[in-house]
Amino acid sequence: MHVRNVHKHYGAVHAVDGVDLAVSRGELFGLIGHNGAGKSTLFKMMLGLLPMSSGEILIDGESATGSTFRSVRQRIGYLPENVVLYDNLTGLETLQFFSRLKGASSLDCLPALERVGLTDAARRRVREYSKGMRQRLGFAQALLGSPRILFLDEPTTGLDPEAIREFYTILRGLKAEGVTIVLTSHILAEIQERVDRLAIMANGRIQALGTVQALREQMDLPLWFDIRIAAQHFDTVRNLLGDLPISAIEAHDEHVSVRCGRDAKMAVIEALAGLNGKMLDLHVREPSLEDVFFGFSD
Repeated sequence: MHVRNVHKHYGAVHAVDGVDLAVSRGELFGLIGHNGAGKSTLFKMMLGLLPMSSGEILIDGESATGSTFRSVRQRIGYLPENVVLYDNLTGLETLQFFSRLKGASSLDCLPALERVGLTDAARRRVREYSKGMRQRLGFAQALLGSPRILFLDEPTTGLDPEAIREFYTILRGLKAEGVTIVLTSHILAEIQERVDRLAIMANGRIQALGTVQALREQMDLPLWFDIRIAAQHFDTVRNLLGDLPISAIEAHDEHVSVRCGRDAKMAVIEALAGLNGKMLDLHVREPSLEDVFFGFSD
């Protein structure tokens, strides 16, 4: 999938302002940003639901504005941020309805419900579904027709922790099958260890692009060492680190917290080896995706 110099203007408002993006086949790609950053607008243009002001989008090698894109859509699954379903239909009837719209086989419906854990609720009216069950049903409709590309907009909204874990287990299985997945999420801690790469959007533009670790290194945010050690050895820790470029050191209870730049990481570890068994525990805390996000988007 390729996005090349794509713009979407609403008068003087530049909702998407010159985005370039390439997502590889079988990649789990995250797209994050504040509300109004342009994520949903970009999604809709990639789906061919919204015309571009300028630029080019290629999905599975076909232009999102070309005459053959209708056939490409059959290979795309989409879960919108706000799932709208018909309360009077059962879960199975809902998928049968969407399968007809998509040109998928109705035989896909029960397996899709089973995949998202809704087999027992297949013949219950959607009005009886909880918010999380509705979200899973929306995900099931996105899986109809064995799509090769999935666009998932805030896909875990309303899901409990167990359902979120099951959701990402499904995504790992799809990724192993070669399915390309693009998702947005406001829950940054949820995706930071799960996406292959991500892009940070702000003001309609891509502000940063890469793996979480690459973005951490690009921002050069400080690391924290949390050292558990008996209070009588606090001064020993300070002495060992005294000549190193430490930006902060704090002692409390049986813990010493040390902040330093990434380039000082190994020097700190080597210095702490001088504690000669006095250290009870050590934890190195990398900047979170939230830290990285605010660093690029502020």
